[in-house]
Amino acid sequence: MRYLLLSTMLVVAAIFGSVGAAGTDNSVSAADAVGVAEATQEACSFPISKTDATGTKVTVQKEPQKIVTLSPSAAQTMWEIGGKEKVVGVTKYAMYLDGASVKKNVSGAGMTTVVPEKVVALEPDLVLAPNVVSDQTVRKLRDAGLTVYKFRESKSLRNIYAKTELTGQLTGECQGAAETVSWMKDRVSTVREAVEGEDRPKVLYVMGGGYTAGTGTFIHTIIETAGGTNVAAKAGVQSYKQISSEVVVRRQPEWFVASPGTKIPDAYGDTPAAKENRTVSLNQNYLNQPAPRIVYPIAKLAKTLHPEAYAEANATSTTTTTETTETTTANKTTTTGSGGQPGFGTPAALVALALTALLARRE
Repeated sequence: MRYLLLSTMLVVAAIFGSVGAAGTDNSVSAADAVGVAEATQEACSFPISKTDATGTKVTVQKEPQKIVTLSPSAAQTMWEIGGKEKVVGVTKYAMYLDGASVKKNVSGAGMTTVVPEKVVALEPDLVLAPNVVSDQTVRKLRDAGLTVYKFRESKSLRNIYAKTELTGQLTGECQGAAETVSWMKDRVSTVREAVEGEDRPKVLYVMGGGYTAGTGTFIHTIIETAGGTNVAAKAGVQSYKQISSEVVVRRQPEWFVASPGTKIPDAYGDTPAAKENRTVSLNQNYLNQPAPRIVYPIAKLAKTLHPEAYAEANATSTTTTTETTETTTANKTTTTGSGGQPGFGTPAALVALALTALLARRE
């Protein structure tokens, strides 16, 4: 993990260096560096109390050693901040994470359900629950004597930064969380620099059955941050809804964005994106989860839409070598649609199930 690649001194230097760039003295003494490092460590001291989404003041008495995550986003965050060894239980949609298969699966039969008995049996010191887990389930776990923190819904990158730092505080991984957020902000800053002043290509996110993503979705945030214009949002689409092929053709998207395996409808054929076979494939495990890896599809899409500007921005960037991780793992290629423009990737009868599964992956 990237937190292993950075020393505390480098993080401190980066913090003070950014302050210096704003016009203040950027010299850092050894005493200053130690002081900041101690402050970071102190911020991760226990006991710690935080009020969660249920309005409950949750107190973690000491650094937890056994943690259950009730969402893929919470699990992904633990992996990124260096706390995966503390995780003993995960949900089924977190199984894409390296090493998650050896953890206990606490999911039930439904898309977003968990089995409280499975969680209790693990005797965790802390349970991290997403906002989509019902308050009733949280109460059951608390009645069984478990410490449960339920997160509020994340609707922006700023929310994800804050959630990552909070997760670090609750789990004793403050330094890893701080370094992860620093890395995320650095990557997003580079993307924003690259796309500033550039023309914004029209982009449509394609799901099966004519569904797409409008405002209020992380996919919308990804498209707009990466320097594109979400044509679904311009057409008034909110959340995940169907959009007619007539509207799609009228809006003339220049790029399609889709998850691997999704095929573009024939009805979209009279658009620049279809005619030029321009489709970028983004990992669905990162698209909808309010967690650190949302940076990967943002960077990949920006690189696709604005290759020259992105390359120029990265040439002057001081980012770590981990910025290409997503390109070399699960989300390897920027793909183009086939010349035949095949039909729906998901049969109409399965669209509702597919949409539910997508939303289940979100938290």
